[in-house]
Amino acid sequence: MTWLAPPDGSPGRPAVFSDAAIQFCLSIRVLFKLPLRQTTGMVANPLKLAGLDWAVPDYTTLCRRQKTLAVQIPYRRVDGPLTLLVDSTGIKFLGGGGWQAGKHGVQGRRQWRKLHLAMDTATSDIRAVEFTPSSDGDSPVLPDLLDQIPEGEDIGTVTADGACDTRRGHTAIIERQAAAIIPIRKNGRPWQEGCPGAIARNETLRATRHYGRAFWKRWTGYHVRNRIAARDPDRQTAEIQIRIALLNRFSVLGAAEIIPVA
Repeated sequence: MTWLAPPDGSPGRPAVFSDAAIQFCLSIRVLFKLPLRQTTGMVANPLKLAGLDWAVPDYTTLCRRQKTLAVQIPYRRVDGPLTLLVDSTGIKFLGGGGWQAGKHGVQGRRQWRKLHLAMDTATSDIRAVEFTPSSDGDSPVLPDLLDQIPEGEDIGTVTADGACDTRRGHTAIIERQAAAIIPIRKNGRPWQEGCPGAIARNETLRATRHYGRAFWKRWTGYHVRNRIAARDPDRQTAEIQIRIALLNRFSVLGAAEIIPVA
């Protein structure tokens, strides 16, 4: 690891620590659920045991650099096209829980943000992530998720829920030359043939009307698919990306193997 930041020639005072060093310290913080002050001590101990006379970023440096950190998320490449599963979930970052509200009363309005993920089914690695306000829908974010996949990497299928059954979502999938596995929204109607992805979507609509949604989901394999500490959106994004980088590292170490028994 390059611990100290190399000179980049930009005006102003240069950074002392590299992005890799900051990400390492913040990963320790997330992994052991530590405050920033305790994180510096936690990082200093293993460096001392390893005989490395390296300076450790203080908590102010970690807090400031987290806002602009470009987190490197490791992932594994597989042979053949990617099979992506796309979904989203809500994450609370302000406001107390039900027990706290019942005991001490409501202390301000709860606030939520939305986490959009795209996972590779072959490796269980998260390949793309977007962090948006809770008011943002899934379909507008889908093109941004697909843009995070390198252009030279083929995408076979993109599986998402009915919230992505829009012209914008299907267009983004068609532009990556992938096939969409998206259930038709309730009361969905056929599209005109000139729309991107209209042929495949209309075939899905006819199949679900004829065979039912449950059969279509089994036939296409559709069913194969916590609270954060930071307070401002930029630091929240970095914290979420660090958590995902840790998850991908754990996936490399090994995953549980489920064996059916009689």
